[in-house]
Amino acid sequence: MIRLNRQVTVFGSAIFCVVVFSLYLMLDHLQLDNTKSPNNGGDRLQNGQLSILQGKIDRLERLLAENNEIITNIRDSVINLKESVKDGVPDGGNMSQGPYPELLASPPLVLPIDSQDCQFAAREFSKPADGVQLLDVYDLLTFDNPDGGVWKQGFDITYQENEWDSEPLQVFVVPHSHNDPGWLKTFDDYYRDQTQHILNNMVVKLHEDSRRKMIWSEISYFAKWWDSIDGQKRDAVKSLVERGQLEITTGGWVMPDEANAHYFALIDQLLEGHQWLERNLGVKPQTGWAVDPFGHSPTNAYLLKQAGLANMLIQRVHYSVKKHFSSQKTLEFFWRQNWDPASSTDILCHMMPFYSYDVPHTCGPDPKICCQFDFKRLPGGRVSCPWRVPPQPITDGNVQQRVQMLLDQYRKKSKLFRTKVVMVPLGDDFRYTDALEWDQQFQNYQKLFDYMNSHPELHVKAQFGTITDYFNALRKSAIDPGHTGPSLPVVSGDFFTYADRDDHYWSGYFTSRPFYKHMDRVLESHLRAAEIIYSLTLANIRTSGKRNDFPAVENYRLLTEARRNLGLFQHHDAIAGTGKDFVVIDYGTRSVVIYNPTEQDRTSVVTVYVNTPHVRVVTDHGRPVPAQISAVWDEPTTASTELSFIAQVPALGLGVYQLGKAARGGAETAEYVFFRQSGELSVNVKHFTVNIPQDASTPLSIHNPHLQVWSSHTTGLMERLKLKEDGSEHQVKVEFAWYGTTSNRDKSGAYLFLPDGVAKVYSPARPPVIRVTKGSVFSEITTTFDHVTHTLRLYHVQGVEGQAVEICNSVDIRGEFNREITMRLTSDVDSKDRFFTDLNGFQIQPRKTMAKLPLQANFYPMTSMAYLQDPGTRLTLLTAQSLGSASLKSGQLEVIMDRRLNQDDNRGLGQGVLDNKVTASSFRLLLEKRKPSTLSYPSLLSHMSSLYLNHPLIPMAVSTEAESLSLSPLSPLASSLPCDVHLVNLRTIQSKEGGGPSDEAALILHRKGFDCTLSNRNTGLLCATTQGKIRTEKLFSELRFQSITPASLTLMHTPEEGSNQEEISLKPMEISTYRVQLT
Repeated sequence: MIRLNRQVTVFGSAIFCVVVFSLYLMLDHLQLDNTKSPNNGGDRLQNGQLSILQGKIDRLERLLAENNEIITNIRDSVINLKESVKDGVPDGGNMSQGPYPELLASPPLVLPIDSQDCQFAAREFSKPADGVQLLDVYDLLTFDNPDGGVWKQGFDITYQENEWDSEPLQVFVVPHSHNDPGWLKTFDDYYRDQTQHILNNMVVKLHEDSRRKMIWSEISYFAKWWDSIDGQKRDAVKSLVERGQLEITTGGWVMPDEANAHYFALIDQLLEGHQWLERNLGVKPQTGWAVDPFGHSPTNAYLLKQAGLANMLIQRVHYSVKKHFSSQKTLEFFWRQNWDPASSTDILCHMMPFYSYDVPHTCGPDPKICCQFDFKRLPGGRVSCPWRVPPQPITDGNVQQRVQMLLDQYRKKSKLFRTKVVMVPLGDDFRYTDALEWDQQFQNYQKLFDYMNSHPELHVKAQFGTITDYFNALRKSAIDPGHTGPSLPVVSGDFFTYADRDDHYWSGYFTSRPFYKHMDRVLESHLRAAEIIYSLTLANIRTSGKRNDFPAVENYRLLTEARRNLGLFQHHDAIAGTGKDFVVIDYGTRSVVIYNPTEQDRTSVVTVYVNTPHVRVVTDHGRPVPAQISAVWDEPTTASTELSFIAQVPALGLGVYQLGKAARGGAETAEYVFFRQSGELSVNVKHFTVNIPQDASTPLSIHNPHLQVWSSHTTGLMERLKLKEDGSEHQVKVEFAWYGTTSNRDKSGAYLFLPDGVAKVYSPARPPVIRVTKGSVFSEITTTFDHVTHTLRLYHVQGVEGQAVEICNSVDIRGEFNREITMRLTSDVDSKDRFFTDLNGFQIQPRKTMAKLPLQANFYPMTSMAYLQDPGTRLTLLTAQSLGSASLKSGQLEVIMDRRLNQDDNRGLGQGVLDNKVTASSFRLLLEKRKPSTLSYPSLLSHMSSLYLNHPLIPMAVSTEAESLSLSPLSPLASSLPCDVHLVNLRTIQSKEGGGPSDEAALILHRKGFDCTLSNRNTGLLCATTQGKIRTEKLFSELRFQSITPASLTLMHTPEEGSNQEEISLKPMEISTYRVQLT
């Protein structure tokens, strides 16, 4: 057993190092300046930002090159580790019972799906009587924008003086400071210049008066500051928390973007923040605070609920929706998930009614008045009121008049809500930096409160409060047993796409900087793989009773650093991603170790670079493996060499393949046909058969066991798609198009999408080069235009990867001026004005394209998929990166690929989007037959295709010098997990003392909702559905659960009962976390 575990240690060290070191290196140097709020305008832009940004991008390019060096170094470190296993590893030893099979078992023709598992997507339920569905609200609204008076986007608010005679108005003024972890400056620069001073002053100023309160959200900053302060100051902070003067809201590493972020990353940054709070402060956040994300997703609401939070606040919602909710008094509501027929997912939510979260837009409807109560803007300071009426210091002589002004605003604001409890934020970006500002705000407001509270005829009780103080009062008034107030409504749906004024829709940032969006997803996959293999390795080392040479503490430190850097990347100003990094197999390499990061036994294609076309691939038992030698086209007509082979790897396991030189009988060589409509075409390539036919008028076609694709002979772009299962053919036409920007004064920028009308079809200045590849492992059609290299690929694989068309676009618009390029699919699917996009890779949100809205309003975030359907067919586009998508006509689906914009859009960034890079974006296109159903969920095939696309197999080269390691496959799971269960993470928890690992891990599982009405034939999967039940003793092949305890999502709360369960049971859509010890 010890010997086996030593081999596991070697594998674990090697793979862990590759993914974490590369992740750490990239992220540690990647501080992005992206996009932002309307507050304080471009005057905050620091000199030299463009040059700083360019320097960062140059450095990133160097780092991507260095990544290849790191992989080489880690490969060599494996050789050094071999000394620890020299005392003997039995041939073929691995963690699974019995010998590793030469090939995975044959999959069933039809997936075995329990009939009860089909009821979830088939059921119907009615919404509650007081329920609000956002799609219905959109149908109802006219989206006109009349002048509302002092509240420009609202309406005139009136009240009667005696309305509070029987029940006084309760006012909670909530001081806050929004600290962006990187926007116009880097995270470290913001910390040095502003954030550390805010927190230092907070300790002093809150201790001066016990009535003072403050809330704080961003743990990334708080943790950095905590590390710099002494024990005395830490004790002072803890006392402020215990007394309720300081509240930690949300408690995530950042305040994440809610449109582009994947739910893995949302959970990861929340877990990192909550675990830090548990170790250092003993705090369990109760309320979410999200004032700055550009639109809000119900996924985030669900995750907060699962983490044990009771309340949440949102701010950036379309101004017409805010006005409607205000008029209906539904700004305080229970946010419920679309799929929930009861109330298990409800979380109490407050929507701020006005334009922004700054002081002028939070005390009431009139910003000219409210600005006079932002005492940082007193005359003589650096900021003033745009309405040119400054604040006045509160004195005995003016306090009565100033109270009347402010109370009038409080009363008007309270008229938008159902209870007599009103919440008034007091803060803005990076507020309370100076001690003077603390004194200005707190001393002047205390005078106002003292006057209000000492005059009972005013019928008001005003005080500083935390956000949970407010929610507690709200619950007492409207929710708790015995309350006499009105009930609160239930709301379902999402709050995209955000507009802050006029036709200024924030749909541009769904795509802005797609290079980084793709990189983000690649790094998430690598981090998750590192977390899981690390946890398994650690458990096996502990089981063996011998630590060996595995650097557990050092690797855990790097893992923590990687988590935190990835967390910073999810900030709403950052997630703004990369193309494939191939493993390079040099002359001396013979073995390739392949890690499967998915929970399914898997057959997938792996590609590596090789320096000779004469290669054969065999399994570790010597069985030949189907393989293909292809050209890597550096230019449209010159190439080097790559090897693609079909690998079979067990769930979460390792496969080992041997590569050797072959004089004959090795990998088959791909054949090429080139087309161009006019002009000379010469191809310079060795080792490959190349044909350039004179007649280039016949339609181009490729096919595999499942699909056949026909493309245009002039463009190479897809025109038709055939499903071989039933012989049906469908029009699926691909084209590219340009959007310009409007000629109006306000133009498109990093946030806003303000096009000059419908997109104009892309017509290249010269005919493209079309290359058709025919091979035994894959076939593809590649078209090289001036701005896009577009590839359609079919894998010759039975199962998941063979069922979809892979689409890759490499886009280069660096020479363009105010243009955005879109890929459009036009099909014969009769989708009318309906389509569907996912939210955060977690759930599906129905969409309706509305003619009453401007074009840019009909774009929505697509994190992992979008689809069209009619009663018989569904067309799904799966994506490996977050982008903006729309369906502007029936049967059409389009995706913005990249944006180059030459001006700022007046949202504070102070620059356009001019740092474009050559960006590779990857997709899978699925065509599926379906039967009509009420609710809409992806099919199991769609879920699996998305999983494979976002979590490809990870190959790692091992040199011949490491032969003595006796590499052999590894099967940590007893079998694939159920088809509808995804292992989100197996994350080792940090020990309470020091920065190393504890003996516990967080096991996070997600049971996906799926639609049974779509075909489940020929998926190639070796799984079944089990009504969401997993027997814990049968999960792993060798490891066992020493303990397994259900917990809240981020381990903050643990129920008293339910530990050491023999069976895990998950409801459809449920994400659950278990605190586990493996042995």
